[in-house]
Formats: sequence, C-alpha cells, structure tokens
Amino acid sequence: MQMDIEDVVKELGHLSLGTRLKRIGEALQAQTQEVLAAHRFAQPAAQFPLLAALDRLGALSVGELSQAVGVSQPVITRSLRGLEDDGLVESETSEEDRRVRRIALSRKGRGLVQRAKREAWPAIETAVAQACKGLRGDLLAQLAALEEALDTRPLMKRIQE
Repeated sequence: MQMDIEDVVKELGHLSLGTRLKRIGEALQAQTQEVLAAHRFAQPAAQFPLLAALDRLGALSVGELSQAVGVSQPVITRSLRGLEDDGLVESETSEEDRRVRRIALSRKGRGLVQRAKREAWPAIETAVAQACKGLRGDLLAQLAALEEALDTRPLMKRIQE
C-alpha cells in the first residue's frame, strides 16, 4: 500500500516556483518525446526548437541560435553536435567573420522539419493548448491545474481521443 506523500514543491508556493516550472517543463518534454516517438521521430524533443529556429530564421551563428531559443551557448553547441552527427544541420565559417560558424538545416534536416510540421507539431500544439484551456486564476492555481491536466490526460492520450 502506497502512502500519499505531500507534494512539498506545490505546497511551498512561490518559494519553489522555479522548481515547479522546471517540473512542468520536464513533464511536457517527456510527453512530447512520446508523441514524437509515436510519429517515428528518433530525435530528442529538445532538439526540435533548434530545428524550428533554423527553419524559420535561416542560417544562424551559435550565439544567434542561443538567443532565438533562449538556451545557453554551451547547450546549443552540445545539441548541434548531435544534429550534425545525424546529418540534420550543416555549418560553415562566416564570410564576414572567420571566427563565426553559421549553422543551417541540411536537406535531410529540412525534410525532417517539413514532416514534423505536417505530422507531429500540430497534434502536440493542439494537445498542449487543450491541457491549458481551462486555466484561470492566479499563477500557482494555473500551474496546479496544468499539472493535474497533464497527469490525468497526457498529451498522447489527448491526441488519440
């Protein structure tokens, strides 16, 4: 018999808001990964914002890509290694400044993004919007409602219904 343990992070309110947001982000990331896998995408969900930024904005430097997705440059550099290894992005030295590397989607990367835009991204967008639909009240109440919505009906279940 499992004992009900108090959700301390939830009970601490604003004091643990960063942890709470991170927890929700991790839940969304994991559920998004499940949806992507069901659509036969092997890439980690965390790489798709980079691919989307390159698709929308064209070739970018590591610094520009960092700004576009709001992630530190070291994280971008690590992610780009995986994307390059998979043949999804290409890089070349900037003509204006030889120290700057410009990253662009490869042909394979463009194909992957087009397929994601068609097959997975609309379903994920709809499911997340549906989970957020009933949110009202103060931020902590909204976070509690969103956590509950994702626990009760994960994204995959919402998509399948």
